[in-house]
Amino acid sequence: QVQLVESGGGLVQAGGSLRLSCAASGRTFSSSAMGWFRQAPGKERIFVAAISRSGGGRYYADSVKGRFTISRDNAENTVYLQMNSLKPEDTAVYYCAASTYLSGSYYGPDKGRYDYWGQGTQVTVSS
Repeated sequence: QVQLVESGGGLVQAGGSLRLSCAASGRTFSSSAMGWFRQAPGKERIFVAAISRSGGGRYYADSVKGRFTISRDNAENTVYLQMNSLKPEDTAVYYCAASTYLSGSYYGPDKGRYDYWGQGTQVTVSS
């Protein structure tokens, strides 16, 4: 069992930055790939970024490429999402997710391949 707790969301002006954190419990963190997804009101949850177990592989949605950076600290059981040059269309609830060995430690956009999800943190970007 893996529990994920996101933090770091808030209100920021367009062009600003935020760093989201996702703290994981359990012994499987270092063997799990991790992902970030977001869901805007009335829309489906979509992929933002993902990182491999070691951190050597990263994958981004085109909409955030060059602005967002995903990273992880396996010693601290934490994954981060650094968000720069934020835009109003980045406004959403952001969720972190873990893909364990059960799902092949997958890192990519298919949310069906993630086994555990956090409760989400709200990010609001004002224009």
